[in-house]
Amino acid sequence: MQFPQIRLQSQPALIEIQTKAANQSIEQPGPLIDIQQPPAELTIERVPSKLTIDQSKAREDVDLKSIAKRKEEFAAQGYQDLLAGIARRRQDGDELMRIENKGNPIATQAKRNSEKPPHEFNIGWIPGSNSVKLSYEPGRVNIQVKVNRPIINSEARKSVHSYTPAEVEVRLKQYQSLKIDFDNLKFIGFNYEQNI
Repeated sequence: MQFPQIRLQSQPALIEIQTKAANQSIEQPGPLIDIQQPPAELTIERVPSKLTIDQSKAREDVDLKSIAKRKEEFAAQGYQDLLAGIARRRQDGDELMRIENKGNPIATQAKRNSEKPPHEFNIGWIPGSNSVKLSYEPGRVNIQVKVNRPIINSEARKSVHSYTPAEVEVRLKQYQSLKIDFDNLKFIGFNYEQNI
């Protein structure tokens, strides 16, 4: 005996998913830096020292005088002698004018004018002490330094950013299907029979 059969054969739908991962790249280029260092400016001003030695007094002490000095001394001595002569003549005149005051002014004057004064002698140093004059001016050094600051120019550069987003691709790999199959299935009607 054959039983009617209904056979069902189904196939589910299949989904296929393909993904591509995201890609991100970041590069940071270094900054552009320009550094210049101007040199320092150094100025040195020097005034040299000065030593002056004046030995003219020592030369005069040993009678090594210049012509100008000798003329100056002779002129001064002549002037002093002139004044001394005027004073002596005035004194002599005054003594002669007062002859009535007893005494012998002519003999006294003759004796005084004929005798030379005694020479004085003493121990001395030739040349004398402190006859050489020293004068010293110390030198000076003036140092000036001008510091120049460095010149720094910097430029920051932006980062290079590259980004590729992820991709997801979804597609139907297999469609669903349903197969229905009948076996031994008969339709029986009035005087009628049919295989389905």
